[in-house]
Amino acid sequence: MSSSTAPPHGRPPLHVVQLLGGGSVGTGAHVRSLSAGLVARGVRVTVGAAPPAERKYRFTAAGARFVPVPVRMTPAALGMFAALCADADLVHAHGMRAGLLGALALRGRGTPLVVTWHSRSTVPGLRARGRSLTESCVARAASVVLATTSDLVDRARSRGARDARLAPVALPSAPPADEGTAPCKLRAELGAVGRPLLVAEARLDRSQTAGVLLAAARGWRRLAPQPLLAVVGEGPERTALQRRIDRERLPVRLLGRGNDPAALLADADVALLIARWAGRAPLAEEALRRGVPLVATAVGGVPEVVGDAAVLVPYGDPQALGAAVGALLSDPDRRAALAAAGRARARSWPTEDTTVAQVLSVYDELAAAP
Repeated sequence: MSSSTAPPHGRPPLHVVQLLGGGSVGTGAHVRSLSAGLVARGVRVTVGAAPPAERKYRFTAAGARFVPVPVRMTPAALGMFAALCADADLVHAHGMRAGLLGALALRGRGTPLVVTWHSRSTVPGLRARGRSLTESCVARAASVVLATTSDLVDRARSRGARDARLAPVALPSAPPADEGTAPCKLRAELGAVGRPLLVAEARLDRSQTAGVLLAAARGWRRLAPQPLLAVVGEGPERTALQRRIDRERLPVRLLGRGNDPAALLADADVALLIARWAGRAPLAEEALRRGVPLVATAVGGVPEVVGDAAVLVPYGDPQALGAAVGALLSDPDRRAALAAAGRARARSWPTEDTTVAQVLSVYDELAAAP
């Protein structure tokens, strides 16, 4: 079957099972986009994922069949997945959990397994050792590993992947802001009228990320006008972080996970991607598409994704972050230049169509192999 046409007469369509093991919003959106593109090209797609995934991503509306699968390493889950893949020509797992489930369920079958590595873990200690073992198992079991950034390609190869390829994914862009929305309505709700609005997304846990943001915000109190930092995220340390914000009178608002970062970006002056590791982070991609100046940590695949269209700072350095944001807020020409560079950079990224075509070429290659 070619990468752009329906299967030849008399030949059944390729049946591909997409396995989603949880993962980030970006991973789920990619699987939905990929499923729609494959169906449009004549591929029969079955998506196996936890039940809430269908409500969130509407795979069936994209033309795929959806089967709820408990994505856990239990005999029952393995049996369900093995049955799901009984007539599959190929299985495509997204993420480590899904990759491990696929590797175990398909053992001895000869069914090709493609695994996309969307991200990598930064957990320390014993959990990091366990993660390394999982990565090695998945890398060696996969017929092909598709990695979204070059550093993940290198990591997959170091874990024993026999075939690891760079395959950047195109995430669907967020819809434009509602034109009927009153100007500055969101700013008024946040208390950011007449002052710069900074937007970040972070898990509120014991990692260094939230602490770096709050430490940088302490320095922003000296700026006039004083910027407001809106942090989208949840986590077990939310209460402790809020106490610190109140105690130090930091210009920070903690917003729940239910808030849409893309909606906040519509009114943002600067976006912040502060992470120990990141690849094709949806917040960063959306900021560049919308022309919002971005300050990001120079980690993982971030430099590769943003190029010279963002200000890069070291991870774990609140002084560098604070200085970078302060310099941008005082330099409207630099912000305008970054906005233009961001939009241009976004236009250079692969589209959803080219992403589907690249993945389908891998499927064709594996399906044709003896």
